[in-house]
Amino acid sequence: MKKLIIVIAGLAAFLSITFYFVSHQKTQQTARTTQLKVVTTNSILEDMVEQISGNKLKIYSIVARGTDPHEYDPRPKDITATTDADIIFHNGLNLETGGNGWFKKLIKTANKREGKEVFAVSKNVQPLYLTTNVKERDPHAWLDLGNGIKYVKEITQVLKDKDPKNADYYQKRSDNYIVKLQKLDSEAKNKFLDIPEDQRLLVTSEGAFKYFSKAYHVTPAYIWEINTEAQGTPEQMENVLEKINASKVKSLFLETSVSPKSMNKVASEVGLPIYSKIFTDSLAKKGTDGDTYYDMMKWNLDKIYDGLK
Repeated sequence: MKKLIIVIAGLAAFLSITFYFVSHQKTQQTARTTQLKVVTTNSILEDMVEQISGNKLKIYSIVARGTDPHEYDPRPKDITATTDADIIFHNGLNLETGGNGWFKKLIKTANKREGKEVFAVSKNVQPLYLTTNVKERDPHAWLDLGNGIKYVKEITQVLKDKDPKNADYYQKRSDNYIVKLQKLDSEAKNKFLDIPEDQRLLVTSEGAFKYFSKAYHVTPAYIWEINTEAQGTPEQMENVLEKINASKVKSLFLETSVSPKSMNKVASEVGLPIYSKIFTDSLAKKGTDGDTYYDMMKWNLDKIYDGLK
């Protein structure tokens, strides 16, 4: 009888432990499967969502780091991820919808709706416009940290609306992140004013730095205005050379996501060095300098200041 009792007790303990682990595993699987699926169009938005959401969401970014998001051809896995997504964040301001309009085609294929599953993070940005087409908005608003903060606030609100059980968590992380961005922005506002004005010419390949220039007191100069148009034409080269020669600028800059060919030619013509690579449309590869939005902006501010100084 004693042996039988011991066997029964042991069996009961075994079944209890087994039930616990099976139940725990099912709970974990349920938690994983109920995670909201979020798609972002580029690495900058991907990082912002990660900063706000921690490990609460499943995030997929469409355009790979180091790739130009102006012109893109979605792959089958991009279409699958977008079709399965609960939320899709895009920049807006004609970034993904300019050129070949790849994003419009993608969300139509995935049967997603603006304002329902699809959200433009630039919703509250005051847009600047292209000089070559005054009706077309310049998409590069994130290069002004003040606009980046507006992106973060919009992302936070959407996540809270879609996932109310984690709303307080998202808001707390967002508030802490915004404080960090505001501090960098505040420091940058007066950073360039000790450089003589005729040296504060920011020369880049693409005209992506209008928002940056307005926020941080520099003057933008560029070879072409936006990556979807002709690049490095004789007229474009003549215009940028004229601006450089009329200034006392000491350095040029090259974006990480464009070919160096045209800027190398400009540098040779004017006898100025390309001081540094800087970030525009993409973050750096993970584990390297500039691999988060904050680090990208700090890198740009520091390198541009040092090069102009």
